[in-house]
Amino acid sequence: VQLQAYGGGLVQAGGSLRLSCAASGSIFSIDVMGWYRQAPGKQRESVALISTGGSTNYRDSVKGQFTISRDNAKNTVALQMNSLKPEDTAVYYCYAFYRGNPYWGQGTLVTVSS
Repeated sequence: VQLQAYGGGLVQAGGSLRLSCAASGSIFSIDVMGWYRQAPGKQRESVALISTGGSTNYRDSVKGQFTISRDNAKNTVALQMNSLKPEDTAVYYCYAFYRGNPYWGQGTLVTVSS
């Protein structure tokens, strides 16, 4: 499974960004897709995950602020990020869990200026 993420960039606090990720390869149905992030000097953390059936899981700090969605037919996942804060600054990684294995994209940088 190869994951290609798009959509990072620089935005002012309070602004919005949308991240997208497309999975490719010999895949049938990806169990879980989502996003992790890693801020400088911190561990990678889960941001939002979504199952094939649409069940979602958000870290508490982004609930009501971020929205995850996916298109199962296209094997894509998106993260709509609103009301961004400087503490959301991080490299965001697309994630997929498929047939018992985790896969990661290359990461896309999101910088939120105050």
